[in-house]
Amino acid sequence: MQYSLKNAAVVTAFAAATLTFNAAFAAEPELGPVVPSFGPVMAPPPGSYNLNPDVHYKVSMDMYTTPDFPGDQNRHLVSAARFLNMHARNGIPADNIEFALIVHGKAAKDLLTDEAYEARFNEANPNSDLLKELSAANVPIYLCSQTAAFRGMAPEEFSPTVTMSLSAMTAHVRLQQEGYTLIPF
Repeated sequence: MQYSLKNAAVVTAFAAATLTFNAAFAAEPELGPVVPSFGPVMAPPPGSYNLNPDVHYKVSMDMYTTPDFPGDQNRHLVSAARFLNMHARNGIPADNIEFALIVHGKAAKDLLTDEAYEARFNEANPNSDLLKELSAANVPIYLCSQTAAFRGMAPEEFSPTVTMSLSAMTAHVRLQQEGYTLIPF
């Protein structure tokens, strides 16, 4: 009988701790402040490991995949917004993060203008507003010109927020030489 009472106390304590933990994370995701309409983030637990607010960071991300369905936003673009928003919400001054995207492969389609995207997929580019907000947040987006050429996409078909690079490899090497840290996913 004592065993089951002890067991019940442990289960009750575990349930209470779980409810407390879950209540702390039950809040809704929040947007902004760096990219106001995209990149939802959740509040972390107090004391979470974070960047140093007194250090200036240069960060890059490689983007080569695209959603399975043309009407979906590219998750890497959303992740870039999330990275900027979560750090700004958690004490890192927005001026202390320089963020760059290097795009190649299938993801090139996600950088097309609405007109060029619509010509290929019969709908406007679902990433257009996100690209504009990333640009307003000073995020350079470097597109591999080799990808564009091999995919039959002309430079003028891309959003004005995009800068053509000789290649994605070139952009990575140059950004690395300029002190950027590559996010490996």
